[in-house]
Amino acid sequence: MSHSANEHVVPHSSVKSYMIGFILSIILTGIPFWMVMDGGASHSTLLGVVVVCAVIQVIVHLIYFLHLDTKTEGGWNLVAIVFAAIIILIVVVGSLWIMWNLNYNMMS
Repeated sequence: MSHSANEHVVPHSSVKSYMIGFILSIILTGIPFWMVMDGGASHSTLLGVVVVCAVIQVIVHLIYFLHLDTKTEGGWNLVAIVFAAIIILIVVVGSLWIMWNLNYNMMS
């Protein structure tokens, strides 16, 4: 056998990388928390900030804690995550569309 068992070893991140991810997570949690507790923003602005911070925080977790990048497993891990995200997006958007349509057609 000419192939070694450690051919596809994924290098783990350093403590510095984990700390960057941790600090970004704290900041991305603190911003919406502060806005909700302050109560000065409108409902739509608050909702937008919470959703944007949540999406960015998911990306931070995928990169810094799950070590997901284009180099790991030849990029197939990233393809699998993108596919799963598309399926989840279709299910969530479809469910919201159905609920809105039912509410619109059933309520007076």
